[in-house]
Amino acid sequence: MIMLVVIASVLIAGVTIYQYREQSKDYHENRLERKEEQILQSISYVLKETTYPVTTENLGNIFKDEIYKIADVQNVTFNIYDLEGGLIKSSRPAFEADSISNCLDAEVLNMLKVQAEKRYVEKKKAAGDNYQASYTFINDSQFKPIGIVNLPYFEDNSFSNMELQEFMFRLGGVYLLMLLSAIILAYFISKYITRSLQTISDKMAQTDLTQRNEKIYIERPTEEIGKLVDSYNGMIDELEESAAKLARSEREQAWREMAKQVAHEIKNPLTPLRLTIQSFQRKFDPNDTKAEQKIQEFSKTVIQQIDTLSNIASAFSNFANMPAQQNETLNVVKIVKLALEIFQEDYIHFISDENEIIAKLDRTQLIRVVTNLVKNAIQAVPEVESPRILVTVASEGAEVKISVADNGVGITDDFKDKIFEPKFTTKSSGMGLGLGMVKNIVENYQGTIDFTSQEGKGTVFTVKFPKE
Repeated sequence: MIMLVVIASVLIAGVTIYQYREQSKDYHENRLERKEEQILQSISYVLKETTYPVTTENLGNIFKDEIYKIADVQNVTFNIYDLEGGLIKSSRPAFEADSISNCLDAEVLNMLKVQAEKRYVEKKKAAGDNYQASYTFINDSQFKPIGIVNLPYFEDNSFSNMELQEFMFRLGGVYLLMLLSAIILAYFISKYITRSLQTISDKMAQTDLTQRNEKIYIERPTEEIGKLVDSYNGMIDELEESAAKLARSEREQAWREMAKQVAHEIKNPLTPLRLTIQSFQRKFDPNDTKAEQKIQEFSKTVIQQIDTLSNIASAFSNFANMPAQQNETLNVVKIVKLALEIFQEDYIHFISDENEIIAKLDRTQLIRVVTNLVKNAIQAVPEVESPRILVTVASEGAEVKISVADNGVGITDDFKDKIFEPKFTTKSSGMGLGLGMVKNIVENYQGTIDFTSQEGKGTVFTVKFPKE
């Protein structure tokens, strides 16, 4: 609707300007013809009343004084030339005579002769205005040409332009009012038409697989909107059913994967434990003088394997049951320094531009995040000639950023998508729960964790926590 009003206003403005110009053009052409006809009638009357023979040579004498009378009556200036284009007489005062051409161009004479009506109009630009000059033969009583009358005409468009400007101003006001009316009308019509669609759009935007979604209820909907609402409500039913199946499938799959991982991790220490016991049974001699020493060594080995099993059970328990957050207002810079004190490696460096960055976090969980990231960094640099690990803490607006960078082996592209999976690890030992637990802690705080890595150059893990 708005575009139609705008296009219509532009088209009408263009047509109006074109029409005014055409009218102005026709007006000046007709006015020139009328003036020319009046002058020719006056010249004809003078020729009838003169006592001189009507010839080209006598035109100067015939119109010696009469030319000024005619010019004064008709309120125009004109010139009389002979048939060769030479100036005979001009109605202009003597002090303006120098500006008059004393001889017509050959082109004018040729065009005048070839015209059927024996009349030629020359159009030019002069002083920024349109200029016309008409040339017509003066005939004697036998209709024989004896001279040429030239009528110069300057087009004065000031009044027409003023009228056009006033009209366009009024027309612009009308169309501005129409445009505002169209905008208001279009707004209310669109709101009326799309109110049901807006309701559906809002519900669709709120649709979330992780929660129960409400159906749409609209009073007296149109047939098309009713079909759309029914389709959406049907989709919600199917979505909830699919979400329930997906959640159940994911839980089952997670338990299967966890069970496989637990079984795999438990088998690792059980195999050497079994071999140790079988070897002890075969080789142990109670009468051996070193029997007591062998029993102690055997016991030590069994206890180590049992401790390994206990650590495995504790790790899975900690991952499955994250302790409740005990948030407190703490200095993140101080806590991160405290977490780094347990590491003895001299290539671990800490940098912070601020001495104090206050945030509400769980002290224990923050330490677990830092220690796990640093442990991963340490395990990535054992083969590096000059290992270096840099831990930085900085404030970014409403967030606190913790970065752990190393110059280790890096992470290959094949492993980047799996790095946060709970059961994934690239190490020969370990359960792959460290980064999964870190991600779990960070996301519980509505924070983010990401990393950049180049194989053979190093890795940078970046964690961001909200301060509040």
